Order: sequence, then structure tokens, then C-alpha cells
Amino acid sequence: MPRFTTSDGLSLHYEDEGDGLPLLCLAGLTRDHHDFDYVAPHLRDVRLIRPDYRGRGQSEWGPHESYTIPVEARDAVELLDHLGIARAAILGTSRGGLIAMMLAATAKDRLSAVALNDIGPEIAEAGLDTIKDYLGRDPVWKSYAEAAEAMATRMPGFAAVPAERWEHEARTLFREGPNGLTIPYDPRLRDAVLGSGAQPAPDLWPLFDALAGLPLCAIRGANSNLLAPETFAEMQARRPDMIAVEVPDRGHIPFLDEPEALDALGRWLGMLR
Repeated sequence: MPRFTTSDGLSLHYEDEGDGLPLLCLAGLTRDHHDFDYVAPHLRDVRLIRPDYRGRGQSEWGPHESYTIPVEARDAVELLDHLGIARAAILGTSRGGLIAMMLAATAKDRLSAVALNDIGPEIAEAGLDTIKDYLGRDPVWKSYAEAAEAMATRMPGFAAVPAERWEHEARTLFREGPNGLTIPYDPRLRDAVLGSGAQPAPDLWPLFDALAGLPLCAIRGANSNLLAPETFAEMQARRPDMIAVEVPDRGHIPFLDEPEALDALGRWLGMLR
């Protein structure tokens, strides 16, 4: 099981598969390397590197004050150092996209390209409210089957998703025990996020603008409650060369194996070869 130790002493898990262009996949806020299970089989000729953030997945938990985007960006650079990789493309889903933008502003020489999955420099309040509702709390469902059935009807913005996909999601997002389902990450992540959320949101547009000169792709769920259409339009106005697509019947976040997403990622990776 591949692991590395961060500069502040935490042991973090990562997956490292394939050969070719280094592609660092950074997951959503509460998620882990399984975020990219659906797209991984479609990514050819890449070295797919999928870390679990501190406090998530199979990585060690740390002080909740360290569950921040700057620290997680530092962890990403230290993983690249550990693997001896000078530059990598980043595919960032939600939180992972924010980390990618932070890296563009602080360690741009380590990036060869960036793809953003349903995230931008402005985060819609509706999406934030949804995150705050579940973050750090065990679900009410007692089994994977119960969770999958509920997700099929309650996930905002999603349609035409096979039942087995929701079953896989339930098994990825939760752990099943004698007393029901539990979250597989440090619940103190809630304290870290809500603590920072108590302050006025910073202007993240300079971080987006720091992506200038890098091949850029942005994918939006057409029904996303986190990345508003207006923000997506402004991103395209600032970067008219950006590959930009919307995935129908998807909210936050697209699974990335939809035809529209695969076409966009294929064109984006093609710019690097």
C-alpha cells in the first residue's frame, strides 16, 4: 500500500498506476481516490496518481486546523517530490479544483495543465448549504442498499443514473457497521470548514487567473448547485481558450465518465502530447 510522510509527520495514502503523462487526481472535500474510479479506465497513456487527503480515506488523521486548502496543496507538492515528478497535470474535482488553483498561484512551475470538475472561483450558497448539512455527520441510513435507494431520489440535479452506480457510491462514501452507516473521514473536517466559513469568503478570482498559460479544461454539471452558470460563463470569458463543457442530467459532481466529460478530458490531454 503506497504511502508517504508529509513534512509535518502524517502518513498519507496514494494510488499510483500506469505509465506516461503524470496526472494528479485531487478529490472532493470528503472523498478519496475512489472519486476517479469511473474515469480511470478511460484515461490512456497517463500515470494516474490519486492521493487520499489527510483525514480522509486511508490516510492518517491530523489536527483539524491542518485541513485547509493551503496545507493540502503543500501535501500535493510533497507527494510529487516523493515520487520524483517535476511537473504534473491536475484533474481536480470540487475541493481538488480549489487546490489546483492554489497551486497555480503558489507553485505554478509544478503544473503542466489543469482540469476543473464542477468548481470555480465562486461557490454558490445553495451548494455550500448542502455541504454544511451533511459534513462531518453520519448518515441516517442503516445499510448500503438503503443509502443507494435514497441517493437515487434525493441527489439534486441527477437523472438517468443506473441503480448500481448509486450502490457503488454508497459503498465508497460510507462504511457499514452493526449500528448503521458511518463516514470514513475525520468528522473534525466539519470544524475546519465551518471555522473558515465563518469569515467572509476570499476573492478566488486571482487564483483562477493564475492558471493563465496552462492548458485548461472546465466541466460543469448542467444542474450543479455549486458552480453557477454565471460563474462558468465568466470563467469562459476570462479564458476563451479553455475547453468548457456542461454535462446534462448531472448536478454536483459529474462522474467524469459521461461522453461530454470524456470528450473534454480527451481534448485536454491531447494538448499535452
